[in-house]
Formats: sequence, C-alpha cells, structure tokens
Amino acid sequence: MSAAKTKVLVVEDEISIRKFIAINLQRNDFDVLEAGDGETALSVTRIYSPAVVVLDVMLPGMDGFETCLHLRKLRPQLIIIMLTARGEDMDKIMGLDLGADDYMVKPFNPLELVARIRAHLRKMAAFPQTHSMELAFRDLRLDITGKRFYRGGTVIDLTPTEFAIMQLFLQNPDKAFSRHEILQAVWGPHYFGDLKTVDVHIRRIREKLEDNPSAPCYLETVWGLGYRLRGENSHA
Repeated sequence: MSAAKTKVLVVEDEISIRKFIAINLQRNDFDVLEAGDGETALSVTRIYSPAVVVLDVMLPGMDGFETCLHLRKLRPQLIIIMLTARGEDMDKIMGLDLGADDYMVKPFNPLELVARIRAHLRKMAAFPQTHSMELAFRDLRLDITGKRFYRGGTVIDLTPTEFAIMQLFLQNPDKAFSRHEILQAVWGPHYFGDLKTVDVHIRRIREKLEDNPSAPCYLETVWGLGYRLRGENSHA
C-alpha cells in the first residue's frame, strides 16, 4: 500500500496562477486542494486538514493576512507559506508577524516552492534528530512527541517554525547562534530567505513567552551576533 500523499491547499483568486501552482505540486506527488478566497480556505481546512497552505496575500474579501490569522488559530500546526508581490517588504514582515512560516515573492520558480514545502515537512518530521522525546531548561519544557511547549505548567501555542526554533535553543542552552546559523538550522541549508525572517520569528516567540518582550529573560539578544536561550545566572 502506498503512503498517503501530503495535502497542500493553494489559496489564490487568479485561476490561471492557482492551476499553474496546483499542477506543479501534483506533478511532485502532493495531494492538492484549491480555494479562491479566505472563507473557502477556512472551510476546506476544517474539512480536509491539509498539512500545508500556500496563501496569496491579495484575496477578495478577507485578505491573506486575515486568512493567515484565522488559519493559525484553527490549525496551530499548519505550515503556511505566503505569496507576496515583488518588493513588498511590509507584506513579508506582516505575514510572518501574523504566523506565516515562510514567504515567496511572485513570480517564483514552482520547483523552489516544492523545495520549500519539502524542507518545512522535513523540519516538522525530524528537526533535529534527538534521542529525547522531551527537552527541559529552567521552567521551559518541550514535548517533542506531542508538539507542545510549556512555560511552567502553561501551554504556549507555537507555530511549526517557532517550535523548531525553540527546539534548537533548548538543545543548546546558553549557546549563542547567529541569525545565519538559525536560518540554516531551522529553514535548511538551501533556504535563500532574508535574515530578518529570523528576527520576526524571535519577536513572535518573545511576545508569547516573555513577561516583558522588550526586556527578555529567556531569548536574549547577543549584540552583533544573534540570539541565545539565557541560563538562569547568565548576564547580557
């Protein structure tokens, strides 16, 4: 019996673009679902539970940003890749701020989209290999099997990318990582995204984790380098 194909939902209102993306994904052995607007995307997600959503920013009615927000609440473990217009840096940052895992700029090579999707799926399945099913440091605990993250006894909902970032830090407490090292470890060695992608995800994690995100006591900025998970007695 062949393994079930990964379901990918393509949300794009321009039919020609949507079909082009869908055909290329089908050729690469994905089970493709389609939606032309945000409301339909939410309905399809509720019914069919895709693993990945490829989401255009410009949609009729509810735009891609609002759709992303609702999708993230509906399915916290969804991999969301947003499609933005060329040069629209604010679209990229806003999409990541609202919970997207990644973005691609139109026009793009469909093979790159396939590569990005596969990289995120590998990250979800096995990033990084560890013998422990649980990681703990200070009052933080990461349940790798159940994909849950706790501060004290409180569950903190993380996106797949945020979860992978915290797994990296919890496996290496007090170790400083550059933005490039985080990008390579979490997104993969062939990812060509902007380093500020890391900054946006760190900011989102801080907003969920820290009592005062502007003065973090967990995810500490290492000036001129990047970030580290701060030990109880560490100093900046």
